[in-house]
Amino acid sequence: MVKYSTGGSSGGGSGGSCELCGSTSDDLAEANVAGATLSVCPDCAPYDDTAHKEEKQRGSRDEDEPDRDRRAAQNAASAGPVFDGDSEHWEEEGADYDDDPLPYLVSGYGETLETARQEAGLQREELAAELGARESDILAVEQGRATQAGVGGSLIEAVEERLDVSLSED
Repeated sequence: MVKYSTGGSSGGGSGGSCELCGSTSDDLAEANVAGATLSVCPDCAPYDDTAHKEEKQRGSRDEDEPDRDRRAAQNAASAGPVFDGDSEHWEEEGADYDDDPLPYLVSGYGETLETARQEAGLQREELAAELGARESDILAVEQGRATQAGVGGSLIEAVEERLDVSLSED
């Protein structure tokens, strides 16, 4: 169990107990942990918030620590663009929500579609090509984002017919 102390350990190599874990050490160092300045042993030194903050400012990262910003950007890019900057077709044709309304979708419709597609042995891009749809629309349905992506009811109907699944309420 980790202990926290506000006691007056002098630290700095004079011998004593680590104020974080309680172990005895001759090599205590001062560290800022969760806003408190503590004398800590070498095992607890990595918990020093100041060292992590300085490391981040320098831009270096521990090789074992995942590069979350990079991974988040890659995940966002692989999910397909929500808006690709091309609004010309919207301006010319308009949104067809009134002509192609999205039906009420059943709970878990995304997982149902993904499972059915995989069982049919189809890749996402293959199903999209067969249906004359964008792969990003198929992905949006599989991720449960059909409404946010503006997927039309005709795509849902085509998917239901092609894969023999029910994604919408009758």
